[in-house]
Amino acid sequence: MEKQNPMKLYTAIILAMVCFSLSFVWFKVANITYGPLTIVFFRLLLSAAILFVFAKFSKGLVIPQKKDFKFLLLLAFCEPFLYFMGESYGLQYISSTVASVIIATIPLFAPIAGYLFYKEKISVRNIIGILISFLGVTLVIYEIGVGITASPLGVMLQFSAVFSAIAYTVVLHKISNRMNNLSIIFFQNAIGAVYFLPFWFIFEKNRFLATPFDLQAMMAILKLTIFASTLAFIFFTYSVRHMGISKSNMFVNVIPVCTAIFAWIILNDQLTLQKFIGIVVVIGGLFFAQMKFKKQYDGPDPIPYD
Repeated sequence: MEKQNPMKLYTAIILAMVCFSLSFVWFKVANITYGPLTIVFFRLLLSAAILFVFAKFSKGLVIPQKKDFKFLLLLAFCEPFLYFMGESYGLQYISSTVASVIIATIPLFAPIAGYLFYKEKISVRNIIGILISFLGVTLVIYEIGVGITASPLGVMLQFSAVFSAIAYTVVLHKISNRMNNLSIIFFQNAIGAVYFLPFWFIFEKNRFLATPFDLQAMMAILKLTIFASTLAFIFFTYSVRHMGISKSNMFVNVIPVCTAIFAWIILNDQLTLQKFIGIVVVIGGLFFAQMKFKKQYDGPDPIPYD
């Protein structure tokens, strides 16, 4: 494997994490004007178009075999369809910071899915990491003397996105050796847009057509498309290829911190000491669970899809 400039590698992975972090904030900005189905539908449609052009230009587009189409249909149903249904509607009830903390627990559950579906080993360290991270999530959503400060419905919807992402990794394991990542993401985005189309047409088309053009909201959707769904994926894939899955995946743990900072700056979200401690505990659990992973889960790591 060709040796890469370390600065170039770390720049790529950090840019990917920044883009993923900002996606929670940009969604909140777009959601002020447009509904979640509108945001996701146009984001997927535009991203698929960009990825298609990029894949054709780089000659990296792989046409799936006939036997793989059923897996691609199921893959797109898990993510982006179910994933974005949970995440997008969940973000209507909870803050971007809380959402990012919950979504950041995805890498913890990948080994559990590997064990259940592919009989891959799972360590005690991973189980302890899950418990530590859930303690951190509790600190973020529960305030002593007040109770749960985040909407239970919003939290449940975010965790539905987490488990949709885990189901995605199980299906992805079936075709990851026959198609490259760029082609898989293109097809899942394109198919996902088709899945969302009838729901958008029934529930939000009239609202979208009746809503005056909002430049700020449309720019947020464009940023989600270009940076979160396209460039972030390219940066992350490049990093995984040259740094390895485990080392690259460690950087996913900084997403809640970046999101909390961006939400505080851009959205004026409240960042209390308890929430900050909760974020640190979540990240601590994630690091604890992943520090000594040695090929315990050989399947593809879940990509932080935003």
